[in-house]
Amino acid sequence: MAERTTLHGEHPALRAERTALRFEVFGTVQGVGFRPFVHRLATGLGLDGWAANSAGHVRGEVAGPPQAVREFTTQLRTAAPALARVREVRVTEMRGRTPPPTTGFVIRSSRPGDTPGDKPSEAPREIPPDAAICADCLRELLDPHDRRFRYPFVNCTDCGPRATVIEDLPYDRVRTTMRHFPLCAACAAEYRDPGDRRFHAEPLACPVCGPRLSWGELVAEAALRAAVETVARGGIVAVKALGGYQLVCDATDQQVVQTLRERKNRPAKPFAVMVQDVDGVRELARPTQGEQLALESMARPVVLLASREAGLAPAVHPGSDRIGLFLPTTGLHHLLVRELARPLVVTSGNLAGEPIATDDTEAHRALAAVADGFLGHDRPIHARYDDSVVQVVEGSVLTVRRARGLAPAPLPLHVAAPVPLIAVGAQLKHTFALAEGHDAHVSPHGGDLADAAALDAFTHAYDGLVRLTGITPRAVAHDLHPGYLSTQWAQAQTLPRFPVQHHHAHVAACAAEHGVRGPFLGVAYDGLGLGADGTLWGGEILVADLTDHRRAGRFATAPLPGGEAAVRHPYRMALGYLHGTELLGSPRPYPWLTKPFTDRIDPDEAAVVRAMVARGINSPRASSAGRLFDAVASLLGLADSVSYEGEAAAALEGAASGVDATPLAHRLVRAGGLWVYDPGTTLIDLLERQYNGESVAALAAAFHLTLALVTAELVAHAVEDGAPRTVCLAGGCFLNRRLLTEVSVRLRAQGLRVLVSSAVPVGDGGICYGQAAVAAARLAKG
Repeated sequence: MAERTTLHGEHPALRAERTALRFEVFGTVQGVGFRPFVHRLATGLGLDGWAANSAGHVRGEVAGPPQAVREFTTQLRTAAPALARVREVRVTEMRGRTPPPTTGFVIRSSRPGDTPGDKPSEAPREIPPDAAICADCLRELLDPHDRRFRYPFVNCTDCGPRATVIEDLPYDRVRTTMRHFPLCAACAAEYRDPGDRRFHAEPLACPVCGPRLSWGELVAEAALRAAVETVARGGIVAVKALGGYQLVCDATDQQVVQTLRERKNRPAKPFAVMVQDVDGVRELARPTQGEQLALESMARPVVLLASREAGLAPAVHPGSDRIGLFLPTTGLHHLLVRELARPLVVTSGNLAGEPIATDDTEAHRALAAVADGFLGHDRPIHARYDDSVVQVVEGSVLTVRRARGLAPAPLPLHVAAPVPLIAVGAQLKHTFALAEGHDAHVSPHGGDLADAAALDAFTHAYDGLVRLTGITPRAVAHDLHPGYLSTQWAQAQTLPRFPVQHHHAHVAACAAEHGVRGPFLGVAYDGLGLGADGTLWGGEILVADLTDHRRAGRFATAPLPGGEAAVRHPYRMALGYLHGTELLGSPRPYPWLTKPFTDRIDPDEAAVVRAMVARGINSPRASSAGRLFDAVASLLGLADSVSYEGEAAAALEGAASGVDATPLAHRLVRAGGLWVYDPGTTLIDLLERQYNGESVAALAAAFHLTLALVTAELVAHAVEDGAPRTVCLAGGCFLNRRLLTEVSVRLRAQGLRVLVSSAVPVGDGGICYGQAAVAAARLAKG
């Protein structure tokens, strides 16, 4: 949202010897050092007055010479701390009284009316994300002469825990989990000293008064040493981090990484790896300048980088040429990685499919069979936050998973929500959004919403975000799919409901992030989503605005033999496409063309699948780009069965990396008033070229190029038929860097404006934001 300034009154006092104003600052202005900034600013200008946290904003009074007061109001907007986001400054003339001259400027405690649960009428409250350790705190951590030497919980107003410890607003220590740790005399002096960078730093702590590490009966340095020795011996340690437990082991030790996979029940999905610094990153990957900036940002996300294929155990990222690397987030992470002097696997502290553990008792129960020891501490984690994940494509940082360091900072709604609402998201990579006015507060990544434990985690996170933002929903937006737990939750609420089609939500999220208010063309490629006609979609060209959509093109349908089983077993999708592609004009392959594929498949199983397709038994049809990726991956021998959604597509992208290609055959036909891509022609050509000896890598690259050409043709036909020239790309398939780049290049060559989400995940993690944008637009339209 654009920052706004409102000045009330004619301000005759501005022409007098002494001017007095009341100010209110809205945005992310609590927990980011804003009050200390205001104090320094006012004191430096010789002004009198005060400032205080007030519910979700900062308010105060200031008085002094007119020119100094004008400079004060200007710098409130332009010189805020790095972690702050000033969205609006309101200034009102004070008539009849002014703060007494030469009384100085002070920071007041929160006003008595700002009790937990209160909410100002002016704006929702914003919760600052956690911030990685700053350079000053890192220097103290490593300085033997500093009193915080090797203290894992070092922080200041510029860094440290925020969203994970805040229990309510206004942001004061008594409303954080740090209330359990009274300040010692030295820390209290820093807290009161306007010249100290810990002036009013609510989470500040030191070895005397702050949290302590624990390892069984061991504490502090002894606990840390025990954890380090366990990892060094080839063990797995559960570490209590900012937003939940993490599992840590030696990333260079193949045996322990494989053991972690077996214990965690995560057979193939790549692990994130933490290294000490950028030099350590360069030993394992080839970061660009943009990727290095992302790595070193205060969010400290995991960044997906081109791997050097050396220095790590093969089990860290099997079958992928990209690796997720990140730098230490906290003082504890710095101590661990420096003591061990090697790359560390640092992954979510959970079993596959479960929420990340936050409570100590819960962690010991859930991870007892995974970890060889627990490095904990006595600071409670209030909110669950996994690590954020990003990648850089064509110089733009694209969010893959929005969590620690990024969430729950609000995202703009250029069409304001007239009433507060909750958008409950989808099923996979679940997030939800609370929206009011021009802001949508998107929750951190919550994993797949697949069972009761995940649903409990969602409702707990929802209750917490409602309390913190002060947004009480009066409407709910949800997916069309009746089987989603999020949809079922929405239907159980006594609120007006706004069903939003899955792919409309995908492209609306992109449009809303970029401020597109009018009609646009959407390309939505993903796995599966329930369409407006009750069938399964996934390869869609939509003409849309934020309130509605219509199909302009699509992929031809193919059966999903066994329903969800086809998602877990891509060979079933391959058989579905070979024997049941929608368009009757598609030629069927000769048996010898499919022999390399069919030789890998159990004949009886293949016969059953063919019979299911022929008779239409438990074989719903889908126009899915994601499932076509699965089929091609299986035909090329890259993945016949998978352990996570998207694994086959990732293998296909990896095989195509760095390879030039000649496109495969393809055709578009007109059917039912839509342009439809027939993948049958493409698959026959792929099999023929494979039969003639073309490499898997070349064919994988050819398939990516072909889909880019198909997309360009589908979009061109839509534009010829009158569709807008702004194109929004969305859906999980566009996490594929090669597909995204190939499609973008060809659409821009047609003179089209091409948009892709950056702050919002293009996959299902962005669905809730799109739902919020659609519901807000519909409400605004009446």
